[in-house]
Amino acid sequence: MRFILRAIRFILPLVVLGGCIMLAWWLISNPPKQEKKEIPPTLVRVDGTVLNKTTYDLHVSSQGTVQPRTRSTLLPEVSGKIIEISPSFRPGGFFSKGDVLMRLDPLDYETAIIMAKAAVAQAEVVLVEEKARAEQALENWQAMGRSGTPSALVTRVPQVAKAEADVASTKAQVMKAERDLERTTIRAPYDCQVLEQGVDVGQFVGQGTVLGRIFAVDYVEVRLPLPERESQYLQLPQSYRDQSTAQEDGAKVYLKSVIAGKNVGWEGKIVRVEGSLDTETRQATAVAQITDPYARRPDGAPPLTIGAFVEAEIVGEPLQNVYVIPRNAVRAGNEIILIDQPGNTLRRMTVEPLVSNEKHIVVSATAKLSPKEGDVLCLTPIPFPADGAHVLPNIDGQVEVGGSVKEGKPAPKEALPKATPETT
Repeated sequence: MRFILRAIRFILPLVVLGGCIMLAWWLISNPPKQEKKEIPPTLVRVDGTVLNKTTYDLHVSSQGTVQPRTRSTLLPEVSGKIIEISPSFRPGGFFSKGDVLMRLDPLDYETAIIMAKAAVAQAEVVLVEEKARAEQALENWQAMGRSGTPSALVTRVPQVAKAEADVASTKAQVMKAERDLERTTIRAPYDCQVLEQGVDVGQFVGQGTVLGRIFAVDYVEVRLPLPERESQYLQLPQSYRDQSTAQEDGAKVYLKSVIAGKNVGWEGKIVRVEGSLDTETRQATAVAQITDPYARRPDGAPPLTIGAFVEAEIVGEPLQNVYVIPRNAVRAGNEIILIDQPGNTLRRMTVEPLVSNEKHIVVSATAKLSPKEGDVLCLTPIPFPADGAHVLPNIDGQVEVGGSVKEGKPAPKEALPKATPETT
């Protein structure tokens, strides 16, 4: 009995182990069938628009500061005490060409004219006497019976010449005295506005004394840096040495600025391009001219003052056969995403913009690397687009599913902008 129990204890573990091995072998040999499920691909919803050729009215943006065409410092040509000054000769006062700015005491110069005229009379008397002596000397020479031509000293030619020179000199002194008297009245050299007043009534001034500073008001100028890419489409007057091929009419310019809390605009034109490039930016600089900036306007807008900062829109030549692509549809490196059909797959393309701004870029439709008319542009920014990836597009408000088009709500993304940008 004891032997049987020992045998059972020894054999039973072996039987259990063998059974487990056989069960494991059977499970491995007969695995359960796994159900296969196909997971449909997740389609990203994107907005798209059809590209169509259009005409783009180019406006090149720039900015600058208003400067006068001429700025002058008034200096007296004669000395004297100021006895009269115009009430408008104050900073901000306006004058027309020839208006009296101030007057100096003319008494000394009137006296100088009288003295100069007296000197002329005295010199003329001397000249008459010398001519009489010369005639008498010639008669004496002939009365003495001498032959030949008398010398210049005999006929007093040097003395007559000196008397004539003295007359001319005294007459010149009269002219100078009259000119000095005229200079005691200081007039505006051109239509101007007073920038600074340096003197007042009762003050003695001399040559070199700064009476004030003025600037011309018939027109003002604004220096506008030109972007290199866009400047090729602008009508710019170029200056040549012989002036034979310079363009007379420059591009129009619309200026705007905020004055006293109001948006104010002006219209001008490009009159010249400076002869050198900016040493820091390597950009050309055009000069815009605005005529009569201080004239009263019907809308009551304030004048265009010197020193005002303005934003400019330069009108360029219209660009034909181009695509206008929104800026949010352009990736780094001027890359855009197209939606190929049928199939609604993505395709990346790098384009070369003709011009660009913060709202959109303009691409030529005839360029080698350019979309074709009718291609669909993806407007939705995609972080990591892959060529050939499938999407579910909403093209100009119509949802395309499986090759069929269904009506849908318009895309919330920004659609293509108008061809004509905002102008001033």
